[in-house]
Amino acid sequence: MRHWRGVLTLVVGLLVVVVSPVGAQQPASPGAAPASSVRIAYIDVQRVLARSSAGVAAREQLEREKTVMQKEMDGKRAELEKLRDELEKKGALMTADARREKQEGFERKRRDAARMMDDFQKELEKKEQVLLQRVLQELSGVIERVGKEKGYYMIVEKRGASVLYASTDADLTDEIIRAYDQAAPAKKTP
Repeated sequence: MRHWRGVLTLVVGLLVVVVSPVGAQQPASPGAAPASSVRIAYIDVQRVLARSSAGVAAREQLEREKTVMQKEMDGKRAELEKLRDELEKKGALMTADARREKQEGFERKRRDAARMMDDFQKELEKKEQVLLQRVLQELSGVIERVGKEKGYYMIVEKRGASVLYASTDADLTDEIIRAYDQAAPAKKTP
């Protein structure tokens, strides 16, 4: 019982610190920081990924790879359409064995194309994860540095932290993008 009372006192003390007026000089509980020194900010990681030079470079690389894969899939699709048209036009003139053989060849190529499409999709997703993970690892160092320099108690991710309200004054996203781009202007995501 005594343990819970101590936890409740600590929680109430923290709440008082957080909701105290900004000009309050004394902490509401022993050991708590004054409200004016408790600074919390947020960033929108999706916006950082969309607007930072490394995020843009990663997205462009993924688009280039997707274009190459799409060209290959377009070739497979054209081949399948040609086989289907041949079956429709000449199928009635073929012997039953020849028609069945053509139909089996068509089905085999259709399955191969579907498998290839799945493989391409998985490969793109994997590459996207690798590229984004690399950007996020670099970004975490920038966030930590900016947080320390600016004296923030905590920086949260806007979407992942379930921020229900945040003043735009607490939004560090653009500052993080600038710091991130300045930290590695020569670095290009491969």
